[in-house]
Amino acid sequence: MVDLCWHLPTGIIDRRYHPTIAEAEPGRVVTLTVTVGTHQPAPPRNARVPYKVWCFDETGGLSLVFFHARGDYLRRVLPQGQTRIVSGRVDRYGEALQMTHPDFIVSEAEMDQVDRVQPVYRLTSGLSAKVLGKATLEALKTVPDLPEWLTDHHRDEATWPSWSTAVRQVHAPESEADLDSLALPRQRLAYDELLANQVVVALTRARHRQRPGRSLSGHGRLSEAIERTLPFQLTTSQRSALSDIRADMGADRQMLRLLQGDVGSGKTVVALLAMATAIEADTQAALMAPTEILARQHFATIQPLAAAAGLNTALMIGSAGTAERSRIALGLASGDIQIVVGTHAIIQQSVSFRDLAFAVVDEQHRFGVHQRMLLAAKGRSVDLLVMTATPIPRTLLLAAYGDIDESRLTEKPAGRKPVDTRAVSMERMHEVVDAVDRATKQGARAYWICPLVEESEVSDLAAASDRHQMLNAHLLQQVGLVHGRMKTSEKDAAMRRFADGDTPILVATTVVEVGVDVPEATLIVIEHAERFGLAQLHQLRGRVGRGDRESTCLLLYQGPLGETARARLRTIRQTDDGFKIAEEDLRIRGGGDVLGTRQSGLPSFRLADLAFHADLLATARDDARSIVEQDPQLTSPRGQALRTLLYLFQRDEVVRYLQAA
Repeated sequence: MVDLCWHLPTGIIDRRYHPTIAEAEPGRVVTLTVTVGTHQPAPPRNARVPYKVWCFDETGGLSLVFFHARGDYLRRVLPQGQTRIVSGRVDRYGEALQMTHPDFIVSEAEMDQVDRVQPVYRLTSGLSAKVLGKATLEALKTVPDLPEWLTDHHRDEATWPSWSTAVRQVHAPESEADLDSLALPRQRLAYDELLANQVVVALTRARHRQRPGRSLSGHGRLSEAIERTLPFQLTTSQRSALSDIRADMGADRQMLRLLQGDVGSGKTVVALLAMATAIEADTQAALMAPTEILARQHFATIQPLAAAAGLNTALMIGSAGTAERSRIALGLASGDIQIVVGTHAIIQQSVSFRDLAFAVVDEQHRFGVHQRMLLAAKGRSVDLLVMTATPIPRTLLLAAYGDIDESRLTEKPAGRKPVDTRAVSMERMHEVVDAVDRATKQGARAYWICPLVEESEVSDLAAASDRHQMLNAHLLQQVGLVHGRMKTSEKDAAMRRFADGDTPILVATTVVEVGVDVPEATLIVIEHAERFGLAQLHQLRGRVGRGDRESTCLLLYQGPLGETARARLRTIRQTDDGFKIAEEDLRIRGGGDVLGTRQSGLPSFRLADLAFHADLLATARDDARSIVEQDPQLTSPRGQALRTLLYLFQRDEVVRYLQAA
């Protein structure tokens, strides 16, 4: 029932236009009162010819047209000489008006069955509008009047209806204005969803803050040794973030801090210096990444710097041999290995630490909460730093974490040059292929990004495998291929050949979006760029411009472009500020899928649209914080009503926690 209630209309069909036949405007949905005339059945064994029923009123006539019709049914519902109400779209066919497959055919006594304004819903394969409409009406009949979880003051101030009234009203729009995200019933339901989200966030954060922490502070000698080894000076924002992290580590509560840094802003170095502080306190540190490619890259950055300070590091990944994994496990258990970098292999049950106190989770939105908890459970009062190279808009951050502690790296490393970004029509594909050929023959390396792995019957998007074959056929150079369906070992091998220069051109899907570091790559072609989200385009562009050479990003698009796609391409060409791009992506696309793919660490909403309801989210955050402070077990009358709200939005995990507490 709830799923039907939350499936909101996306449009309306207005059947209030009730002209005569002569007044009916072609192309519009009309409701007509007609007299049924003659029937003209289709000739036998010729299904392409429709069954027609001639109807008329005092001003003229029109044909009702039916394909693959049953004559006995039509003679029953449209008896000759009787008056009928028909509703549907009218069109002109030659000189005559016709209505193909009317939506409604009823008698005058049944006129109330013809909805004056009919809601339109998104459908899925095999589900018709009539079936969904009937199911929704039945569900609405069962909507109860529930105890109110909003305060009277809040409801009166916002002039919102009760929950049950709001549910009925959103499914009975009278005009396009009622479909607007800011219509009062929709605002009310959006707020309910945001409040449920923020109550869960507030309860979770309150529970985290109650856990005892331990103060980690170091003598600074290891950190200083690492800094002396760096070939560059730390940026101002790196030093500020490090100061924030160390202050959290020195406090007597567990740290949970998000470190956001645009592509190439130096998050790994900040994480290493924080890990060094933990090791100075005679504990261990771990960094978990979502892919082996990314884990290897972090290890390649960390290991030589850590070694210069006398630290013992290890790389633990699933593809490593049994003997190697056993050696690392023994080193972690004894404390001989102070820093481990790895994938999900770190959180296997067989892995234990002597004293894990500091954990880093990179590209945190690719991990579930459960996986982060498993890593933290490997130690005692573990401080947790989560990192992302995908800037998250402040609104989405609030939805996911509430008032999480956050540090941002806003500066680029010295010497980095902006990437020359250009939009090029797919009609100039041959010119782009020639440009890639010229650049790579002069020593450059180039990515060619495709959105699909293999050709789809319902899509004209170029498949990576097909583009790989095409470039191999046209260019007398080695062309590599990487996509998500390859084995990890195959992907790693292809990436190494590209990084080493054995294959100067790499065709890939978005598996290279995050974490691949090839400073020699100076050209990236993104095919069907209009199909990607802004955040994804920005991440992909970040694969080039990582050295001191001029770099170029070519956005291949298929015209004609819609307004949204045009706005995305315009934005990506005008700025390389990942935080500005993330905010613009939220504005253009809304909060449902702002990172290009639905991310496990960020919430998705069915009723709330953060592009329109950001102010409601801020209010819900304050409301939830007040609720949890005053009634942490949700036992008051309002608390009990809020438990119902949490059940409605399937946030029952936190309710079970409260029941067990």
